[in-house]
Amino acid sequence: MSDIRAAIFDAYGTLLDVHAPVVVQSERIGPHWRRFSVDWRAKQLEYTWVRSLTGPAHHRDFWRCTEDALDWVSERHGLSDRGLRAALLDAYRACPAYPEVPAVLGARGLATAILSNGEPGMLAAAVTAAGIADLLDDVLSVEAIGVFKPHPLVYRLPERRFGHAAASMAFISANAWDTQGALACGYRAFRVNRAGDPDEYGLRGRAPEIDDLAKLPALLIG
Repeated sequence: MSDIRAAIFDAYGTLLDVHAPVVVQSERIGPHWRRFSVDWRAKQLEYTWVRSLTGPAHHRDFWRCTEDALDWVSERHGLSDRGLRAALLDAYRACPAYPEVPAVLGARGLATAILSNGEPGMLAAAVTAAGIADLLDDVLSVEAIGVFKPHPLVYRLPERRFGHAAASMAFISANAWDTQGALACGYRAFRVNRAGDPDEYGLRGRAPEIDDLAKLPALLIG
């Protein structure tokens, strides 16, 4: 791994805990709050994929997809509290980092960046709220090209930013589909599998798997 020149991180679900906003509001949501959170995340991602596949005229940024997904899941779960909606969205703009993230990003030796579906405003708010803005060399948003992951054009953005080929950069994601997208574009990909989920896309054997980010620095820089 000594030839890796930069570490590129997914943001939501990898550095930032996307389920934390629902945990904070779990009493208002009710006993089904865990399913509510999973459904919100799944619908949010579904909307990004559909908007990418149906073409540029149908693109909406990630914040809009997040709002639309929340409206869908709220109706699906029989919730109509507008105050709860506002509280969840406010919390989503400040998703906390996982506990090990600051130390991992602070283990300098490589350039570090986020490559995210998030639009620039929500990403700026997120890294500031998480206290990791100063630990990153850049925050790259898909809005630069107007299409979501895992479109191959997205994974070219770090090459343009750092001037390194994908093969000389690590890409780290907790999302199996994102890891597959990075591998397909030539990155040295790593999968963060916090929940111990089954293998997908035959990633095991092609992308080292870790159960949290604390193990990453030793793999990248020894």
